[in-house]
Amino acid sequence: QVQLVESGGGLVQPGGSLRLSCAASGFTFSSYPMSWYRQAPGKEREFVGRISNGGLSTYYADSVKGRFTISRDNAKRMGYLQMDSLKPEDTAVYYCNSANYWGQGTQVTVSS
Repeated sequence: QVQLVESGGGLVQPGGSLRLSCAASGFTFSSYPMSWYRQAPGKEREFVGRISNGGLSTYYADSVKGRFTISRDNAKRMGYLQMDSLKPEDTAVYYCNSANYWGQGTQVTVSS
C-alpha cells in the first residue's frame, strides 16, 4: 500500500521557521523525485519545489526561493521541507508528492 504522510505543520509567527516531513512507504522512494505543493484557502494548488531522486538537484518556485529548502533521506524514506522567514502568505495546506502519489497534507498557518 502506497502512502505519503506529511507532518510538522502548525501555527508560527511571521519570520519564524517550520520543518515539514514526508514519510514514504509502499514504493521505491529512492527512484523518484519528490515535490512539495501547497494550497491556500480559495486558491489552486501551487508548486513549491522539487528534489531529484538522489537529492543532488533542487528547484524552487520564485515565491519561496531563498527561504525554503527541500531535502531527503532515502535510507529513511523521508522527505523534508525546511521553511524559514515565513510570511502570512505562506499559510496553506502543504502536500508532498512522489511517483504521482499525494499525501493528505499538513496545515501551516503563519500569523501573529
